[in-house]
Amino acid sequence: MMQYRKDRSGRELSVLGYGCMRFTRKGTTIDLDKAEKEILAAYRAGVNYYDTAYIYPGSETALGTILERNGIRDKVMIATKLPQYLVRNTAGAEKTFQEELSRLRTDYIDYYLMHMLTDAAQWERLKQMGIPEWIRQKKESGAIRNIGFSYHGNTENFLKILEDYDWDFCQIQYNYLDETTQAGAAGLKAAAAKGIPVIIMEPLRGGKLVNLLPREARDAIRENPRQWSPAAWAFRWLFNQPEVTVVLSGMNSLEMVEENVRTAEEALPGAFTEEDHALIDRVRNMIRAREKVGCTACRYCMPCPKGVDIPGIFRSYNAMYTEGKATGRFQFAQNVGMTRQPAFATQCVGCGKCESHCPQGIPIREKLKEADRALRPLPYKVGINIARAFMLREGRQK
Repeated sequence: MMQYRKDRSGRELSVLGYGCMRFTRKGTTIDLDKAEKEILAAYRAGVNYYDTAYIYPGSETALGTILERNGIRDKVMIATKLPQYLVRNTAGAEKTFQEELSRLRTDYIDYYLMHMLTDAAQWERLKQMGIPEWIRQKKESGAIRNIGFSYHGNTENFLKILEDYDWDFCQIQYNYLDETTQAGAAGLKAAAAKGIPVIIMEPLRGGKLVNLLPREARDAIRENPRQWSPAAWAFRWLFNQPEVTVVLSGMNSLEMVEENVRTAEEALPGAFTEEDHALIDRVRNMIRAREKVGCTACRYCMPCPKGVDIPGIFRSYNAMYTEGKATGRFQFAQNVGMTRQPAFATQCVGCGKCESHCPQGIPIREKLKEADRALRPLPYKVGINIARAFMLREGRQK
């Protein structure tokens, strides 16, 4: 049976939440039928918290459509977000909020967040803009039931924001690689001490803690007598902490839903043994020894004005050191090098737009140059260019 932990008003939230950023796409749109099957499977298993955002392309509309046509809007909690980085005044906030209500086919939002705060100065800007008064009015009318913020930044700024307002909840990036970075364990415990529920995002570091584990880490997990999958280890590490309220997962297959539900049903707070913690410590050290760029593939850096596939390049670059150089370069050739529209790091003009949006604070321009040198040594560069020329010629002839 699904486990639940309570919010400030005593309402029960499923410990597993559905992150709606990574719905499967069919061409340029979300595969609605597939997403519906996955959401309904999660709903029937007891998942009642669904997280989306204004800037996730098509996500709010897809979620609203699915909930409405299955008659379950009032049986679940919707979390969505104000893109505070796009808003200049309360009129802009109101316009965005009304658009979100329309997309979601609802007249209220259960959990509303100031999206992607990275330092206290951003919250100060929102205060000067009059956002706290706007929030108060929305809460009084019932259009917003709970107010919170999602955060990517250091612990110090997280604590400042946390203490500055009577938040109903917060959302942080947290996993066994980020235990001492971002808000970290210190931020998690500070929020819990104030009675503020904490929603966890990036529990698998954008899949890194599953698909990009070093070979020796995969071996250590496979040989462990627990026989848990890499994803289950990451989720159980989180569920073990009573300060965690909900862990979001960007589930985009029925198999993923079923596995994560099973873990959420079984994992109890405080159940980790010393041996379990030791395994996580070993895996963490193995990853850190090889990682080159701390990219979670959240895609906040996209689209690049010049078409650079930033997450794709970094994924391939990291794969060189977690899965092997040939594997990483092959992934790059497939996913970046052979796209019809070129997406190379050399197209970067250094505008810095990506860095201003990066939740991880990655020096993207510098790392793109570094990655390109590693991924495209001269023989690979020549090979990719020849393959691209052939591909484009074939395309013109069809």
